[in-house]
Amino acid sequence: MTRSQESALNAAAPPAWTRRPTNLARAVTAELVDRIVRGTHPSGTSLPPEPVLCETFSVSRTVVREAVKILQEKGLVQVRQGAGTMVTPMSSWDMLDELVLGATIAEDDSLAILDDLVVTRRVLESDMANVAARLADQETLDRLAALVDRMDELVDDHVAYHEHDRAFHDTVMQASGNRIGRGVVRALESQVVNTARYMGRTERALCVASNRGHRRIYQRIAAHDPDGAADAMFTHITEAWLVRRSGTASPSRLQR
Repeated sequence: MTRSQESALNAAAPPAWTRRPTNLARAVTAELVDRIVRGTHPSGTSLPPEPVLCETFSVSRTVVREAVKILQEKGLVQVRQGAGTMVTPMSSWDMLDELVLGATIAEDDSLAILDDLVVTRRVLESDMANVAARLADQETLDRLAALVDRMDELVDDHVAYHEHDRAFHDTVMQASGNRIGRGVVRALESQVVNTARYMGRTERALCVASNRGHRRIYQRIAAHDPDGAADAMFTHITEAWLVRRSGTASPSRLQR
């Protein structure tokens, strides 16, 4: 079987739903997102025509049209009069979208997309730590100190530790007042916080090392040292990811 024949067979294959979903348009959209990201429908090619999609998913034209509209909103396809529904280049995809980001992470064996996520976090959170060091009030400093002290006590419980870890970072972001930066980081984190590929190793020694980074960030914010706080956050996010990262590809995207 040729590659094109295999792709055509995959494109026409029914989804592996164990039972018919309640929201058909959303389910069809999720399946098509996966197929586009996997390359079953490569960039620059047309999605199967509407009747084929209706038959593949056993849904009405209304459901297919709604799914295609949602794909357009996510930047994955473009409807062209007389040319059908074309899959767009990856550069057009909305990488902050939950389905697109999740499918891309699942398909990326090189971990490049997670490296990019960490780089984005690092840029935004370093800047927010800088601002927090200038604006943080005593209540915020007390909150950060309490979180750092509590995390020292939780290094044997990685689930509770990571809950406090996220609370620490969120407190710094809130202190900066940058609602957009915080929103982007929280949106990205929500897609990966429960995935093994992002969380990586969780042993005690790594929690201990991670909290040393948190304490340095807190100390620089408490000292009202913007540059020091930014550097501490940059170093912490980088080092914490590198020790968790399990891929074999070089993390060159993190180098600066």
